[in-house]
Amino acid sequence: MTRSVAAIACGMPKAELHVHIEGTLEPELAFALAERNAVRLPYASVDALRAAYEFQDLQSFLDVYYAGASVLLHEQDFYDLAQAYLRRAAADHVVHAEIFFDPQTHTARGVPFEVVLDGLERALHDGLRALGVSSRLILCFLRHLPEADAFATLEQALPHLGRIHGVGLDSSERGHPPSKFERVFARCRELELPCVAHAGEEGPPAYIWEALDLLQVRRIDHGVRALEDERLVERLRAARIPLTVCPLSNVKLRVFPDMRRHNLKRLLDAGLAVTVNSDDPAYFGGYVNDNIRAVQDALDLSAADWRRIARTSFEASLVDEPTRARWIADLDAYFARK
Repeated sequence: MTRSVAAIACGMPKAELHVHIEGTLEPELAFALAERNAVRLPYASVDALRAAYEFQDLQSFLDVYYAGASVLLHEQDFYDLAQAYLRRAAADHVVHAEIFFDPQTHTARGVPFEVVLDGLERALHDGLRALGVSSRLILCFLRHLPEADAFATLEQALPHLGRIHGVGLDSSERGHPPSKFERVFARCRELELPCVAHAGEEGPPAYIWEALDLLQVRRIDHGVRALEDERLVERLRAARIPLTVCPLSNVKLRVFPDMRRHNLKRLLDAGLAVTVNSDDPAYFGGYVNDNIRAVQDALDLSAADWRRIARTSFEASLVDEPTRARWIADLDAYFARK
């Protein structure tokens, strides 16, 4: 029997380049950690917490997101969180994950930077050994906080730069343009840290221009509003700037009213370098393969489209060229068998 395009796409090897580890906190784990750490969540049950996952916009999501993060206090909590994500990623045939973490979310609550990093790194090491999932950690600055706070976080990170593989910019986009963080990103580039940034999700195409010109990022996280600016599309296409698109997230946060009106197919047709990712999967309805199935059901991509998306995920990753070439060869071999 011929396999469906969705089954082929779900089974292909792929990289995930846009996932927030705090956003993988499933309600069941949140309540287990709350009990372990004697933290009282503002929800009566797992079902009540899950029912709160009806968001009007990015900020309404972040309110729930930060409440959930309150249960993360100790190294083992961060280990358990990352291990749970890696098991889901491996089941979705993700061979490499580049994982965002938000230290400011935790240090503001008195959790030491090293506790966060130690727990995550130990989980990622075990994930490679036991699950075969390679990974990188990307430290994100919270854009709703002042740039001075980002500089303070970078100072905390300095002793650990050998364990951090890049920096990013996330949290509330509206009213917080990339230009707000131009100086801290300049310092990160001096430290030879690869830079990425969320832009063009709720914010306008101008924010994508700022991320490219002022922060000098190598990837745009989201970027779906790029199509509103033809000159920007030309630039992204010519420079092969990857867009790490998160379809279920975009629908859940009302960037698009439903998946059939998502512009992923139009981004591909415009010749842009696009990847598909889960963003905050515990909150937005699913992991990578859940996104693939939802997109395929609504937009009817071809197997060639999915092959291109997976190849782009490897090409855009923060790994060395031999590793990238090996993954692409594996992808080509997979499709040669289909």
